[in-house]
Amino acid sequence: MSILPNRERLNTIVWLGLPIIGGMLSQSLLNLVDAAMVGSLGSEALAGVGLGSYANFVAIALLMGLGAGVQAMVARRRGEGNIAELAAPLNAGLLIAGVLAVPLTLLCWFNAEHIITFLSADPAVVGIGTDYFQWRSLAIFAVGANFAFRGYWNGIRQTGRYLQILVAMHLLNVTLSYGLIFGRLGMPELGAEGAGLGTCLAMFAGTAMYLILTWHRRGQHGFLRIRPRARSLQSMLRLSLPNSLQQFFFATGVATLFWIIAQIGTPELAIAHVLINLALFLILPGVGLGMAATTLVSHSLGADKPEEAYRWGWDVVRVAICTLFIMGLPFWLAPEFILGLFTQDQQLLALGEWPLRITGIGMTLDATALVLTQALLGAGASRTVMLVNMGSQWLIFLPLAYLAGPVMGGGLLLIWLMQSGYRTMTSIILGIMWHRRSWANIRI
Repeated sequence: MSILPNRERLNTIVWLGLPIIGGMLSQSLLNLVDAAMVGSLGSEALAGVGLGSYANFVAIALLMGLGAGVQAMVARRRGEGNIAELAAPLNAGLLIAGVLAVPLTLLCWFNAEHIITFLSADPAVVGIGTDYFQWRSLAIFAVGANFAFRGYWNGIRQTGRYLQILVAMHLLNVTLSYGLIFGRLGMPELGAEGAGLGTCLAMFAGTAMYLILTWHRRGQHGFLRIRPRARSLQSMLRLSLPNSLQQFFFATGVATLFWIIAQIGTPELAIAHVLINLALFLILPGVGLGMAATTLVSHSLGADKPEEAYRWGWDVVRVAICTLFIMGLPFWLAPEFILGLFTQDQQLLALGEWPLRITGIGMTLDATALVLTQALLGAGASRTVMLVNMGSQWLIFLPLAYLAGPVMGGGLLLIWLMQSGYRTMTSIILGIMWHRRSWANIRI
């Protein structure tokens, strides 16, 4: 049996997934560039922006499920041949994003300092993190809308459009952040706070680009012409809410992990921010391939071909394993060189060397979970995915990480080993669930 699927199926996965992967990599590279720019301002700035980033991740997580919900519904309608209402799920997703974003934005803006103070007791870190988080929180609606638009374009298999806008948005983000951090290009010098403002402006620019592009299809697919019906909103919430809750608890889990690492020390917290951004460099392409599986699985089920859907899930897993193994090799072979791009502090380099090696090899073991999470979402099994991911993270990993770190005096390396172990366990569980095929009978 070949490691990869046959040529025809591999081409389908690649041409559908490659633009999504490119977009995911551009997003990850953006975070890495921001980390490199802020890292030149010192470990406190790096730690503060890290805490602000993950506090923002918690806030936007409640809207992240909209992308998967819109994509699954659009792909299912496309499989059924219902072309005239392809944008109806997008209309519902945008409405839900607007309703949820207003209270979330107000909550985060007025409580930013309290939230960051909960995560760190270092005054310098808190001050930087608060300013950064406030600017990021203003873009919550833009982020939710962008997820909904992304789901629509991925669902109709025109991922290249999504990639074009995402790359343009990230290039704008890099330019604005650079100018605002260092006072270049005629912009004020705001330091680490400038990275937050630059990202906020870029997110709204991306929303405007998505709106203009999708508007040209309004007559063909019903964008902003079909009023969201109660049934459509209920279906969207049923698909999106469990995924959003999963993302929320995953995000709060990352924030909790930062809090646990902060109990060990500020140097560990600073290098952990770099390590997680580097991990995302590998995770996001895996998620991108998983999003291709979402479309392929949902389309096959819409065409009443459950066996085809089952095969697509495993085929994409095989591609993801090979891809993440190759991408992870530099992390294993040259960790000091890669970490040296972000900091020259010898203490931070020593702390991060072996955790980065573990990240490089651990992503191969995580590939099955990354892909099958998205494939199960495409089948409508969002509640099951939520329970598995939340349970493994909150009931197993985080309690053990706290016990091993702050309580028993373990270091960052031990926590990173445990993180890789829990993700491997999640891969095994989701693989068994996919093999059992109970998801094939779900209706959305």
